[in-house]
Amino acid sequence: MDFKIAVLAGDGIGPEISEQGVAVMTAVCEKFGHTVSYEYAICGADAIDKVGDPFPEETFQTCLRADAVLFSAVGDPKYDNDPTSKVRPEQGLLAMRKGLGLYANIRPIETFDCLVHKSPLKDELVRGADFICIRELTGGMYFGEKYQDNDRAYDTNVYTRGEIERILRVGFEYARRRQHHLTVVDKANILASSRLWRQIAQEMEPQYPDVRVDYMYVDNASMRMLQEPRFFDVIVTENTFGDILTDEASCITGSMGLLPSASTGDHTPVFEPVHGSWPQAAGKNIANPLAQILSVAMLFEYFGLMEEGRVIREAVRASLDAHVRTPEIQVEGGATYGTREVGEWIVKRLTPNPSL
Repeated sequence: MDFKIAVLAGDGIGPEISEQGVAVMTAVCEKFGHTVSYEYAICGADAIDKVGDPFPEETFQTCLRADAVLFSAVGDPKYDNDPTSKVRPEQGLLAMRKGLGLYANIRPIETFDCLVHKSPLKDELVRGADFICIRELTGGMYFGEKYQDNDRAYDTNVYTRGEIERILRVGFEYARRRQHHLTVVDKANILASSRLWRQIAQEMEPQYPDVRVDYMYVDNASMRMLQEPRFFDVIVTENTFGDILTDEASCITGSMGLLPSASTGDHTPVFEPVHGSWPQAAGKNIANPLAQILSVAMLFEYFGLMEEGRVIREAVRASLDAHVRTPEIQVEGGATYGTREVGEWIVKRLTPNPSL
């Protein structure tokens, strides 16, 4: 297969982890006889500094020309700490999602046995947890009408039937491919938008008689996720709730640096780590590249190349088992490995006749 990949490294640790993701993709393509070309583009704070726009038109066109986007992270403290700033790096991320019609964000939560001890939760709670969060990505408060002055502000949480139906359909289909269990998370006791979500989900249930559906308020879901994470198989929810719940889920795996994601919809799909730009670590070679690398595995699997995805996941697990880890997940007394060294180890593992 021929791949055209748009690479958006972004801000903070983005360029460092992006380099490792590209290296892994190149190695896998060579291993399986695929060809790949890369086109690099700017976004986030880097793009604001260069052209005044966090997602310039040229970057958008680069994404449209590509088969897939390998994205890293955006964000910078100089914008985070200025509430009056009219242009922000995160606006570029939202613009990319909206422009590419990326309405479905797929975030798998999977534990690694050798890292269960890194979770703040008890071993018996998290070991074996394996579920997927499907987050609606182009509606809700993030995209609704907004207003702010010195005394009053609001964000409008708007959803249409069409937006809800298409993301619920994604949730039902994923449940069918897994354990046939779908949890719809909302706040239907308070929010009108959530009541519409629940109404439509109940209307769609008869179309999927093989899927067991339950409904859970978001506050209950946030507790259940920590008390009984193995309960879940597929979760589907709206934009804001999904953002918060999936970040919370990182404590199950022991590190946000292990969580990949895919955003899919009308145009070019985007594959990215769940974590942010961590600007304090930029240039220090300490950021965990595994979420970026696992996002490459999801990229291959999106195109039906399951064996390619499998060998990446196998190499990641091998690196963890061999204690080739960045500092935040390294065992006490373990050797020091940086972003670059972890990536290089995995690439060597993926090459023919590896020396490891």
